[in-house]
Amino acid sequence: MARQRVTVTRESETGRNQQFHDNYNGGNMSRSQFVNQINQGNYPNYHVRNINGLDTPVSNPDNTRNNNLD
Repeated sequence: MARQRVTVTRESETGRNQQFHDNYNGGNMSRSQFVNQINQGNYPNYHVRNINGLDTPVSNPDNTRNNNLD
């Protein structure tokens, strides 16, 4: 099984994902940096949703039930 491209490294007290790590290139990103990278097309398996007024990165759905950002 291939490793996930991106993992969550920090969440807020409410559970919102705030910091991310790219497991392929070793880079770390804030939520807003990750959103910008997704919008630029650099992460094709992810998209951005507006949740409670804040752009939020989410992984694209697939056939695996428990395969969202961890």
